[in-house]
Amino acid sequence: MRITDSLQKEKIEMDLDRNRVVRMFVCGPTVQDRIHIGHARTYIFFDVLARYLRSRGYDVFYLQNITDVDDRIINKSMEEKVPPEDLAARNLQEYLKTLRSLGINSVNFYARATLFMDEITDQVGRLLRSGHAYRTEDGVYFRISSFPEFGRLSGQSIDSLISGARISPNENKEDYRDFVIWKLRKEGEPYWGSPFGDGRPGWHIEDTSITESFFGPSYDIHGGGADLQFPHHEAEIAIERSISGRSYLARFWIHTGMVNIKNEKMSKSLGNSVTVADILTSFSGSEVRLAMLKSGYRSTIDFSFEMLEEAKINARRLSTMYMKLKNSVPGKGVDNFRTGWIERMQDSLEDDMDTRGAITTLNEFASYINSTIDDLSIEQRNHAIAVLQWASDILGIVDLNADKGSSDSLIESMVDLRNQMRKKKDFHSADLIREKLREGGVYIEDRGDSTIWWKE
Repeated sequence: MRITDSLQKEKIEMDLDRNRVVRMFVCGPTVQDRIHIGHARTYIFFDVLARYLRSRGYDVFYLQNITDVDDRIINKSMEEKVPPEDLAARNLQEYLKTLRSLGINSVNFYARATLFMDEITDQVGRLLRSGHAYRTEDGVYFRISSFPEFGRLSGQSIDSLISGARISPNENKEDYRDFVIWKLRKEGEPYWGSPFGDGRPGWHIEDTSITESFFGPSYDIHGGGADLQFPHHEAEIAIERSISGRSYLARFWIHTGMVNIKNEKMSKSLGNSVTVADILTSFSGSEVRLAMLKSGYRSTIDFSFEMLEEAKINARRLSTMYMKLKNSVPGKGVDNFRTGWIERMQDSLEDDMDTRGAITTLNEFASYINSTIDDLSIEQRNHAIAVLQWASDILGIVDLNADKGSSDSLIESMVDLRNQMRKKKDFHSADLIREKLREGGVYIEDRGDSTIWWKE
């Protein structure tokens, strides 16, 4: 399998060892609010990556952190006049609920930063003792000058790096580029005890402490959105490699592209942030997944509700075809029936996780099956069902349990009753039943003496 590695900046062979666990870490959210569609794009992609690797025989341990103490959480809690821990707990539950709605089920463990304070303070202490960190009046800072490779991942030299997100100017620092790893206690803020004073961790060291606890000083895959390369992932590399002395933190670095709104970066400050919870009031998880996966994972997506509407039509077409296949009467068989659809989708994913190519193949398959469905033999029908089940298992874009409120047994009873009315030539009653079924999202089609039905 080949993947575009952000550190090496080229497509490389991802030579994972099938005889051991593949350790994958993806940066989770800071739970000061509900997640937006940009977050969802990242988590959907890595969900597919984990599912696919497992389908190919790898034992994937997928770890995600949860930043549940942070300046933004504290500021938001002050605005809402609630304790920061209550705000974080509420938004964490909302986050996990949203992931379930999106069909994201591949994460093995969600690690909350506040449960790893011993590990965090241990890392801070080791950095101080080795000279990679120093103490000031307001906390402990990492000394960037002690790690010359800082900036390699994002492609920036140390001299060109500017003070940016969560690397703020501070007169207490030796160098404006240095970043905080332990913040001393301030009035009204949550704090934990440590050998270097009561306080709380900086953002970057939360992740390295968590990954070291689970994976040790290095692991296989580190993922996240492209906006996290600088400063967050640069800082993670500097911290862990300064502690371990190893030549790498992660063997493979994978980053997803941004999601824009009308070609502008999505942000709460611009008022153009679209939350996933709001989207899910009108679109299903499989529909959102399809919309996000129709573009290459490294590309920038210009989000619109039109793209979701298009994905809804596509996803429902696939789930409808599945129901039609499940309820169809086998035919005589199609000559020279085309197979190899799963293998073609696998080929796309083997080449830099090309979900767009896999979906193109799936849509080609759907067109072919729809044109031949009346003649499929039972073996051919089962093959077609297996293709859709694979797409559901790996991509998560086919809803195999579409249900608008009617049980299958009730539907079968109504279809049987309609057929009895047709035999009696009571077509008025038969038409009424057909209309009632349609109102419930169930469609029927008469084929000679038999009737098939499906849900849409």
